[in-house]
Amino acid sequence: MPRSMTGFGRYYLEEDGFSQTWEVRSVNSRFLDLKWRLPYLARGLEPALEKVVRKHAARGRVEISLNLQFTGGGQAALSFKADQAAAMLEELRLFAQARGDDFVPDYNRLLGLSSLWEDSDSELAEELAQALGRGLELALEDWNEARAAEGKSLERDIMARAARMEEWGQVIEERGPEIKEERFASLRGRLSDALEALSSSLDESRFLQEVTILADKLDVSEELTRLQAHLERFREIMQQSADAGRRLDFTIQEIFREINTCGNKIQDTQISRIIVDFKNELEKCREQVQNME
Repeated sequence: MPRSMTGFGRYYLEEDGFSQTWEVRSVNSRFLDLKWRLPYLARGLEPALEKVVRKHAARGRVEISLNLQFTGGGQAALSFKADQAAAMLEELRLFAQARGDDFVPDYNRLLGLSSLWEDSDSELAEELAQALGRGLELALEDWNEARAAEGKSLERDIMARAARMEEWGQVIEERGPEIKEERFASLRGRLSDALEALSSSLDESRFLQEVTILADKLDVSEELTRLQAHLERFREIMQQSADAGRRLDFTIQEIFREINTCGNKIQDTQISRIIVDFKNELEKCREQVQNME
């Protein structure tokens, strides 16, 4: 079943000496676009963690954040560059003094500067890698459950619209021959009236030529055959999960092309209304498909 590209996942995991809280948020995007919010200690693990994500996602703009807390006797092997921070604050104080401004340090902003922190134990990253990878896996599984539920809702909505479009296609197919007969009768009537005014008679062979040309212009049997094939393909893709969004989007373009041709060929009030409704449903399907992976 196709999954939605929109979803949220969260997982809290407590290990020996530390706890980790992962949050995963995503919206639709043509490609897989990862945005990380990791603590300084875990930033070196980003390439390895990205491989974990790519096993669970193919498309979408995905924001992943980690809150890493050390508990008990565990602590992060980080050291704060106090001398460098003090020098920075002093320079800012002098700058503010020169301008005649009051200077109040914002320590929260200061603590957020990754350049002021350094990892004093390179082996800690290796010890954390497996645990963090496991926590991310669990958060991604929770995220995928949410996306699957949303995908199921999208599938129900899209399939209901597809069923309506199939019914309208049958109406067009059934109404087509009637429209031809009506147009032929109308053409014969107009020609007869015109010839009667000229005191002339209708040339049946010439009339048959015109009818043949008109019948070709009104014939949408090939378009309807392709339309039905595209709708069947649409249903097939909905039952699959691999890259369904892109393939559905392409199929919708093909459906639109066929129904638009039908509308251009058949000049009938009832069919015109159906074509308009068909296109409206098709556009709603396109909007839904944009959220599918």
